[in-house]
Order: sequence, then C-alpha cells, then structure tokens
Amino acid sequence: LWPAFLMAGVLEVLVFALVDPRQLHWFGGAPVELSATAVYTMSFFVFWGVIATAGALTQLLELGAADLNVPSL
Repeated sequence: LWPAFLMAGVLEVLVFALVDPRQLHWFGGAPVELSATAVYTMSFFVFWGVIATAGALTQLLELGAADLNVPSL
C-alpha cells in the first residue's frame, strides 16, 4: 500500500495544480459545497484506493497457474 500512498500524493499535487477545488461542480451542475480541505482529503483517498486496487489486480494477474490451481484438501 505504500507505493499507492506515495503515488496518490503525487497525483493529488498534479491534479490540484490545474484544478481549483472551489470551482468544482457535480455532474448535475450544482457546485460542490465542500471546503477545499475536504475536497483534497476525499480525492486523496479516492486516488489511493484506485491506485491500490490497480496494484492488487496487477499482483493477482501476475500469479502463475500453479499458484492459482492449488488442490483442495
């Protein structure tokens, strides 16, 4: 999880260097009524979760057939 944590921090810096959280709108057009800190926090956890999931799926897909086809007792 540490690599995902570090990359979520990098992605957060890159995204919010271009996006102002006070000018975000929901899909229906209504403005996001959260503080900038709340937007930063929520987006960090979303980035962290997505990157961690990608890492977990990569590790799962890297398993060989012998690792997946363990005979049950």
